[in-house]
Amino acid sequence: MSTSFRKRINESLADAHLQAALDGNAERRIRVRQEAMASLADPQGLRLRAHAIRAEVIDALESYLEQFIHKAQANGMIIHRAADAAQAREIVLHLARHHSARLIAKSKTMVSEEIELNPALEAAGLQVVETDLGEYIVQLRGEHPSHIITPAVHLTRADVGRLFEQKLGLPYTEDIPLMTNTARRVLREVFLTADIGISGVNFAVAETGTLCVLTNEGNGRMVTTLPRVHIALLGMERLVPNLDDLAVMLRLLPRSATGQKLTVYTSLLNGPRRPGDPEGPDERHVIIIDNGRSKLRASPLREMLYCIRCGACLNACPVFREIGGHAYVSKDGKGSAYPGPMGSVLSPALFGQAEFGQLARASTLCGACREACPVDIDLPRLLLRVRAGLTEVYEPPEPQVKALKPNPPRWLAAGMLLFTWAAEHPGRFRLAQKLAGVVGGRGWLKLPAWSGWGLSKDFPRPAKQSFQERWKIMEAGRAPGQNLTLHQPPQGEQVTSPSKRSPQAAPADMSLAERLEKFRAELEALGGTFISCTQTELAEHVLAQLKARAFQEILSWDALLLPEGLLSALTGAGIQVVYPAQGAMLDAGKIRVGLTGAIAAAAETGSLALPGGSGRSLTASLLPEVHIVVLHQENVLAGLDELLSLPEMTNSAASVLVSGPSRTADIEMTLTIGVHGPGELVVLCC
Repeated sequence: MSTSFRKRINESLADAHLQAALDGNAERRIRVRQEAMASLADPQGLRLRAHAIRAEVIDALESYLEQFIHKAQANGMIIHRAADAAQAREIVLHLARHHSARLIAKSKTMVSEEIELNPALEAAGLQVVETDLGEYIVQLRGEHPSHIITPAVHLTRADVGRLFEQKLGLPYTEDIPLMTNTARRVLREVFLTADIGISGVNFAVAETGTLCVLTNEGNGRMVTTLPRVHIALLGMERLVPNLDDLAVMLRLLPRSATGQKLTVYTSLLNGPRRPGDPEGPDERHVIIIDNGRSKLRASPLREMLYCIRCGACLNACPVFREIGGHAYVSKDGKGSAYPGPMGSVLSPALFGQAEFGQLARASTLCGACREACPVDIDLPRLLLRVRAGLTEVYEPPEPQVKALKPNPPRWLAAGMLLFTWAAEHPGRFRLAQKLAGVVGGRGWLKLPAWSGWGLSKDFPRPAKQSFQERWKIMEAGRAPGQNLTLHQPPQGEQVTSPSKRSPQAAPADMSLAERLEKFRAELEALGGTFISCTQTELAEHVLAQLKARAFQEILSWDALLLPEGLLSALTGAGIQVVYPAQGAMLDAGKIRVGLTGAIAAAAETGSLALPGGSGRSLTASLLPEVHIVVLHQENVLAGLDELLSLPEMTNSAASVLVSGPSRTADIEMTLTIGVHGPGELVVLCC
């Protein structure tokens, strides 16, 4: 373990401020993940299916890449391939120079951290603004993210309050909604004036050429919709074969990352703006990045390519919970883009064993990371391979394995010999156990730190009673005829094989009434408002929403795409109806209410399907503070799969699944509603 790594560890362990922040994050993340996974009918079966999907993709990666590229190009996307980080940066710089860009708005993308994109753009004189709230906070501090999902997890509200006072001129406050609103106001101008938007890609669908981008705040939608050029950074492994497989991943990733059944906004991007579309980029570029992934695919660590970047292993890891993401540094003290268990495998694999192999030592090998992984990656096994230095070739030759000899410190070798001597004889072992129990006292047996291995490790106090002794006591206390039993299902309950269960939370054979009730419950749980009404009552309800807020204008879909007579009734009541248009977003961004339809909804997640296209403005559901949706009750479907496969969703240049109001928990894990997108979602179901 290098001096720089050890120094960072010691600094983190001594930082009470950091410890409190990390504990708060981990406990909440673990709890909500468990609750969210429990809502699935067969979580383990779904994990195994996801593992099989990822394995299939990595096994036939070039074939799936070829299929995706062919389809994406047919959809109008411009595809670039980058062999390494330098080439990826150069492609972005070339596009920026070609379009005379000055301001770039970025959505959260760990790939951009991996290729060190921001420093390269800034060195070229470009202004780059991170738009995810957590990323924006750490950018203002001149730091890198400390967590791949919660970038500012190491900071308290007081830290952010002082930062916003210093950088943004906001009077010092610890009011999280006020700080969030300040960031919304500052970043709104960036969204509306940026020349280029850059995002990551959570998944790319080979069969349809679709990019899938997940975000809760709405910034991902902003940077992929408003600037005239969108650049998507795609790690070459982030493919799924088809939309059914995408549905599997969408059921697992949000649950594992943030404890949600689905992120607030699931954007499906099929190409650039088409003639007649009211908004969208004129060009949509996809940079497919290798940067060591081909080498990783041919190594003993190839399973790491199954990772879907949920961050669940970080939250579960007892080491990460103590030291945080900024402690994961190279031999020379360079920070790792990927911390925690997944980073301890991925960083050595991508950036070199010599520099980052030490990270694998920051693990207890307890297995919590594998248990938390939604695609069942055997992280403990991979960590052991990194420790053994098995990162370059697929498998070491057999003679090399046999030639390896243990070389422990002398004190440790002597201790193991003594343990072996005691363990070979029952009487000696019982005596040694009793003596160890007495010597250990009430605390812990400390291990010598001078070897390096014993640094920050303790040996748990041995039990004073053997298992046989404790069993005798249990037997003595048991009533005559009473048997000790293992966990059994309740009387009459059948145990169903995981493979026989449906992964859907909402069965496809639900009645319409059941689907409506399920959708209402899910929507309201997300913070949305559900109003059941007749079609003739629609205008009255919309006017009531506007009157309650003293709003006089509304950003809307075209009249032909809404129930007949609705917009004419609104204009007759004095409401100004505005239709978004390309090049007029500065004015549209000032309107505080948006009115759209929804072609369908999913009872499973409380999600609404909104395709883009002529007359269907996506910004009407994004820019305003309040989003009002008209939904026909017969269009409430059971599951997520049905929404994804709708022709309107797959045939439009861009579409979105909306699951509640915009939200964030980037400051002290405190949920705040309304960030970049609407803070209110009202569904009128007729």
